[in-house]
Amino acid sequence: MSQAVGDVSQPPESSLAVTTSESARQKRKIAALEEKLQVLESGHAVKLRETNYYMSKGRAIRRIVTLFDTVEDMISENDRRCDLDEDEDDNTQRFADMVRHDSQERLQIGYIALNHALPWFHPKASDMEYEDYTLMLKKLRQGADAARGDDTSKLKSLVADWVNREFNPNPPVDPEDKHHRGFINDASGRLLCPTELDWNNPIVRAGIRDRADGYVVMEMSWPAFLYEKYSADQNNLEEGLFKGTLLLQAFKAIFTSPSSAKEVAGEGDGADVIANNRRAMKNFNSGKKVKTHLRFALSSVTSWRSVDGDFDYIPFWQNIVDFFERPPGRAAQRKVDQLLAWWTRKVFGTSRRAELTDGAKAQMSVNALARQRAQLDDAMFNSD
Repeated sequence: MSQAVGDVSQPPESSLAVTTSESARQKRKIAALEEKLQVLESGHAVKLRETNYYMSKGRAIRRIVTLFDTVEDMISENDRRCDLDEDEDDNTQRFADMVRHDSQERLQIGYIALNHALPWFHPKASDMEYEDYTLMLKKLRQGADAARGDDTSKLKSLVADWVNREFNPNPPVDPEDKHHRGFINDASGRLLCPTELDWNNPIVRAGIRDRADGYVVMEMSWPAFLYEKYSADQNNLEEGLFKGTLLLQAFKAIFTSPSSAKEVAGEGDGADVIANNRRAMKNFNSGKKVKTHLRFALSSVTSWRSVDGDFDYIPFWQNIVDFFERPPGRAAQRKVDQLLAWWTRKVFGTSRRAELTDGAKAQMSVNALARQRAQLDDAMFNSD
């Protein structure tokens, strides 16, 4: 009996399974795989949205933060200052001397401007994994460079049209070909000519074109296009500086619309000047950028680079920034403020709402209609 019991074999493990059709099992496997694929695609979509977001936000960097400095350099400078601030053994004077170094100061100002333009950047960059952080910087950089490329491309044809209309040069400036711009062309050469030189003098023109001694064009000279009526008073070089018509047209073309650049003679369109003053302050650096881009558009250089012959765009940009941000005293600061107010009026217009009296407002049709309706209602109530 015991032997018989021992001979009874245990049922195989597979027999515990409830029989299910192969078709049903395959359907469930397919559904599970589709779910995994959906999760993967969803993650890819999130990454794609993040990438597009960073690239779109990066466009602000070259427009209202800095034209040449990299985000990495600005971050490094801020980190350097944090390290020095935390090191109690560092000499205070040494720290102050390092802070005052021009290039470091510009980088730190740029980092502050970056965080004003992108308020989320600093806290997000502090919390991200390094791989995500480097990807974000890469996409911001791509967006920044793309914006600069778009702006220079836009000005390429527009500037040609503006110059041809204003100066009627013969031959005209080609909107598609930059090889015949710069000092080769009389109109663009006149605008690029240093204000201390007289372009009307054939000796000057020949000297500039030959890069002869005494006629080398460098970033240490203000070009004529920066000035009102493209002419400077050598005894008062600040008069009319940064009031050139082409400057206004270039700014409007980039930051409002190309069509708005056609009209720069009067004030702006009369929009809300309070709100637009905030925009003007936010776009403070952008006006300085436009001056550099306009110089590039007038030149014969066909692709963006920081050096054009003897002219270096980086110190040129820095000279413009220093004019606005480092005035030597209170009188110079007042003139800078007046110049910025002039730009605000020319681009955005003025508002006279505050000048209206209550009596004048009362006579306006909206208020007049309200009074008439109230009077009619009162009359009907009294008649009842």
